[in-house]
Amino acid sequence: MTKKVLLAGESWVSSATHYKGFDQFGSVTFHLGAEPLVKALEGSDYELTYMPAHEAVEKFPFDMAGLDAYDAIILSDIGSNSLLLPPAVWLQSKIVPNRLKLIKAWVEKGGGLLMVGGYISFQGIDGKARWRRTPVEDVLPVSCLPYDDRVEIPEGSTPVVVDAGHPIMTGLDGKWPELLGVNEVQLRDRSDVKLLARLPDDQGGHPLLVLGEYGEGRTVAWTSDIGPHWLSPAFCEWEGYGRLWKNILGWMTETR
Repeated sequence: MTKKVLLAGESWVSSATHYKGFDQFGSVTFHLGAEPLVKALEGSDYELTYMPAHEAVEKFPFDMAGLDAYDAIILSDIGSNSLLLPPAVWLQSKIVPNRLKLIKAWVEKGGGLLMVGGYISFQGIDGKARWRRTPVEDVLPVSCLPYDDRVEIPEGSTPVVVDAGHPIMTGLDGKWPELLGVNEVQLRDRSDVKLLARLPDDQGGHPLLVLGEYGEGRTVAWTSDIGPHWLSPAFCEWEGYGRLWKNILGWMTETR
C-alpha cells in the first residue's frame, strides 16, 4: 500500500554580486537540497510530495483535512516563521489558523512527523529556525537549544549505532559513512523516547537519530542533513541511505 509523504523545505535562493574591474552585475540561482531523498524513494512504497520552502509559506495545509492527505510529514531546513507568517498575516494582518498547532494536533491523533537537521532546522544558525518552545517542538522526542545549535564537524564523524536491534536498523549493519555536522539537541526525559544513533564521545556524543511517540502519533528527529553539505557524498551514495529513510518512514507510518 502506497503511503503519502509531504516534504516541506529543502530549497533556497542565492543572490550573488560579481565584480569585474569597474563593472559589476548580479545573479540569482535557485537550489533544491533533497534530490538524494527524492531519488532514493523513486519506485518505492512512498509517494513523495516535495514542497519547496517558498511554496510551503502559502501551500502548506491550513486545515486538518489537508494534513490528513498525508501519512507522514517531513520538515527539513525550513523555519517556523515560514509557517507562522504567510502573506495573509505578514502583509495583510489577517487572522489564519496556526499551522504549528495544527501539526501538533495532527500528530496527536496519529500522524507521523520527522524533523531533519540543517541550518534552518531545530533552532538553526543564529537561532533563526526558532522551533524552540513551539507546538511542533512539543511533539518531538528532543528539545531545541535557545541559541545557534550547529555542530560543525569538518574532520568528519562516523555515527555510533546505540540500538542495532531496532527495526529501523534493519539492513544497516556495519560502519556508516561520515557526516559533517548536526544540530545539537537535548533528549526529552520521556519513557517513549529512544536514542538509536549518536556522535562519538570525543565529538560530543550528540543525538543523531531519536524516536518518540506523542498521543497516537510517532515522531523522529534526525539531527544531520538530508544531503550535502552535512551529509558527505559517501553518505548520500551509501547503499544504506535509501534503506535508512524507508525504514524511518515505515516506522513512523506503522499502524499500531
